[in-house]
Amino acid sequence: MASRRLTPQTRRRLSARPELSIAGCGRRPPKSVNLPDCLRVSASPRHKSLISRLLLAWYRRERRDLPWRRTSDPYRVWVSEIMLQQTRARTAIPYFERFLERFPTVEALAAAGEEEVLALWSGLGYYSRARNLLRAARRVAAAGVFPRDYESIRALPGVGGYTAAAIASIAFGLPRAALDGNAMRVVARIENDPADIGAARTRERFRAAAQEWMGARSPGAFNQALMELGATVCLPKNPLCQACPLESLCAARAAGTVADLPVKPRKKAPVRIAGALLIVRKGESVLLRKEEKAAARMAGFWSLPSPGDLPEARIGARVGEFRHSITHHRYTFTVYSAQLVRSSQSGSEPRPLGSGCQPALGPRPPELQWFEPARFAAIPLGTIGRKGLRLAGIG
Repeated sequence: MASRRLTPQTRRRLSARPELSIAGCGRRPPKSVNLPDCLRVSASPRHKSLISRLLLAWYRRERRDLPWRRTSDPYRVWVSEIMLQQTRARTAIPYFERFLERFPTVEALAAAGEEEVLALWSGLGYYSRARNLLRAARRVAAAGVFPRDYESIRALPGVGGYTAAAIASIAFGLPRAALDGNAMRVVARIENDPADIGAARTRERFRAAAQEWMGARSPGAFNQALMELGATVCLPKNPLCQACPLESLCAARAAGTVADLPVKPRKKAPVRIAGALLIVRKGESVLLRKEEKAAARMAGFWSLPSPGDLPEARIGARVGEFRHSITHHRYTFTVYSAQLVRSSQSGSEPRPLGSGCQPALGPRPPELQWFEPARFAAIPLGTIGRKGLRLAGIG
């Protein structure tokens, strides 16, 4: 079988790292060394077609039974792909099933109100996904048909290149490679490519490599197989290389660099933030506050009030503490029981304490309302509020 000489770039990479010796010989390769096929930086044409065959055969045997894999309906594929952004499959399953039970068609979703959609999305996080899903559903319903080509799918609100490629390949059989984080890890290791996957140029090169591997047969299954391999076998830590159908074709496995790949952007230093939340009760009801629609985060969502929302509340016993992370922000919330010193007796919506002293042009007081726990499922209740209520044994 023909082999290929090292490129200058590859020679520099290997010579800079003596531990990447060929076949474990413990010395740097000479300039004219010929790599065995399994050490090539790019797979040969024969190996490219072999990757697809091995991967699809493995996927048919080993794939997980996930609800969105039982259909090629573009609406259901689309909902699943949006939910799986930044969310693990096992976490997404119950949300996917509840969402499709309530909104079985794109027309049903398009007719829904934003608050109802957000309520069903509560707990998944990254709520702009739900808002964009609703906007896109209304656009699709108005058009009367789901777009069938990559560019038209890509033009929907909230749909990026990866999501458009996934929908196009799974729902319509279009040969577009779709690379999520799991799939990029597989490509980085098969190619033994140490480039930063945070760079757009690297991501496009990896997508082009996967596109070459794909071939014309079963593009949707190929994309799902590549992602499945990264999610279940080619793990970030302690990958199960001996169970991998592509082990013999993996350049990083042969070079001993699997643990070093992929190379990711340096993480931001964590920012630690402390906060306090209040549990205020009136009989069986609990007082919640609503974020303004113009808020940068969690707009329109309900949560527990903070002492700043109720400056005249009497703070009582400490209920407990919980942690919550949003990107690189690490929050520690302490939850206290509290009582209102004075409240509105006119209805279910309490007047924010201290609002009578607000200047005419001062900050707008928070929207506060009493809720019985039975109503929590019907409102968009944020994860921080849910954690605080759970800590207090409510809901």
